[in-house]
Amino acid sequence: MVDRLKVGVLISGSGSNLQAIMDQCDKKNINAEVVFVGSDNKEATGLLKAKNSNIPYFVVDYKKIIKNCKKTPEFKLPNDYDLNKIKASQNLFPKNSVKEKINFFLLSRARAEAELLNKMCKHQFDLLVLAGFMHKLTPYFISKVNTPGKLPKIMNIHPAILPSFPGICGYEDTFNYGCKVGGCTVHFVDFGEDTGPIIGQKVFSITPDDTIDSIKRKGLEKEWALFPECIQLYANNKLKLETYSYISGLGKQITRTVVKQQSG
Repeated sequence: MVDRLKVGVLISGSGSNLQAIMDQCDKKNINAEVVFVGSDNKEATGLLKAKNSNIPYFVVDYKKIIKNCKKTPEFKLPNDYDLNKIKASQNLFPKNSVKEKINFFLLSRARAEAELLNKMCKHQFDLLVLAGFMHKLTPYFISKVNTPGKLPKIMNIHPAILPSFPGICGYEDTFNYGCKVGGCTVHFVDFGEDTGPIIGQKVFSITPDDTIDSIKRKGLEKEWALFPECIQLYANNKLKLETYSYISGLGKQITRTVVKQQSG
């Protein structure tokens, strides 16, 4: 009997994807168990789902931490924090962005992420899933969670068919653009915004009668099916990364890392 995959979950709101994952774990449809639930929001109703299922949960108040950082410019950073290294690694902001904006974002998130890591390290976990966690993670956090030379350990679900419509308003952007098809994507997290290798996607049709609310409902139903499927692929060691290069139509060499599903 293969040991069950230990999954940590981060949420910001209702935790509907958390519930879908817990349900599939309970039904033994995925060989995994949720070992903790964390949130940036103490009002997140998804925390009640964890409490009612006797799953350890915690809150790291990002809003309060960021507010305090604004009040106190000389705030304490983790001992191992290297701002220049993090800035060189990040792909969340263009390199020509305002220096002060990038610096404050990365430094204030370091405070929050250090606290998040401290609470997470109390629990042994194999995979961290972002189930509606509404904060961008920086290279500092990602590098602490991932194990060099192994499959990434952070998985996110996004409300659009990536690489189209990254960011927090995927369904709205899909609808407003006039797309005839919408969908959702599960991907590994890298140092950019919704740019990591894609694990799986599901799509749905958008009809003339649809509204933003109706396509959100369609999308959530797809998310609840897709996320557990991708976690099960991870649990069964069915995923591997492959990196390749090609020449674009503009003559530029592009390097891509993609997820492949292994047979057997």
